[in-house]
Amino acid sequence: MTASDMPQTESHLRSVAKAFSWRVVATLTTMSIAWAITGEVDTAIMIGGFEFVLKIFIYYLHERAWQLVPRGTVRGLFGLRSRGAASAD
Repeated sequence: MTASDMPQTESHLRSVAKAFSWRVVATLTTMSIAWAITGEVDTAIMIGGFEFVLKIFIYYLHERAWQLVPRGTVRGLFGLRSRGAASAD
């Protein structure tokens, strides 16, 4: 099976891995901002921990919802042609 023959959807595991890696980056950012504003490390860690758990779940649901949208639908909504589409000109 070549790369062009592979399905255009992501596995649940890949969605989880992407959600987790992004959450680490985003949570460190949130914790840094919370620490800069409050000056309290404990508060920053508490905010970051709560945010990590809640938002990783929300991001996973967001990724899976996008898998329900057929590829090319968004381009069609905006009147954009898909890559490789023949020109009508």
